[in-house]
Amino acid sequence: MLCLMVGPVLAAPRPLILVMGDSLSAAYGIERQDGWVSLLTDRLAGKARVVNASISGETTAGGKTRLPELLRQHDPDIVLLELGGNDGLRGLPPAQMRSNLADMIEASQASGAEVALLGIDIPPNYGQAYREAFTGVFTALAERYEVPLLPFMLDDVALHDELMQDDGIHPTAAAQPQILDNVWPVLAPLLENSGAELAERQG
Repeated sequence: MLCLMVGPVLAAPRPLILVMGDSLSAAYGIERQDGWVSLLTDRLAGKARVVNASISGETTAGGKTRLPELLRQHDPDIVLLELGGNDGLRGLPPAQMRSNLADMIEASQASGAEVALLGIDIPPNYGQAYREAFTGVFTALAERYEVPLLPFMLDDVALHDELMQDDGIHPTAAAQPQILDNVWPVLAPLLENSGAELAERQG
């Protein structure tokens, strides 16, 4: 007599998002639970896991150094790269930033993760030529590696004084929902590709 043992149906694993960012994703100057990454966790409501590996002051060189161990430890399905702002504020060569970000994209893709770039701009006093070279890095990398790009993470935030802290660089807690709304259209398709069922797209 053949007896079939039927085990419990296992739920599909939830996709894991790794956020590699600087102070803009580390909730600098505000409560961490008010930051856009924490708001993202709330919005996903258990449909995906979020690991925030962002560090205030981080450069692309620092992120490149830390990323391999984070990939090994967390095995993410999606990597959000939000780095470069500190390279720009320090006047580091855009070619160096491009090389570091390219290495991070390649390492993430080699691990099986999908990647999205969260771009940033720098103040105009750095000079138009440097500014164009800086922002051009994100566009060039998105095209080269065919990854989604949010051109300016602080769109509808940076030019509103009431949404920026006194330093003029970091957004306030009130700005965080708008930042998440900026990120969401880039992230949501990647989540769906990773198996997360998003009943309602927001943003």
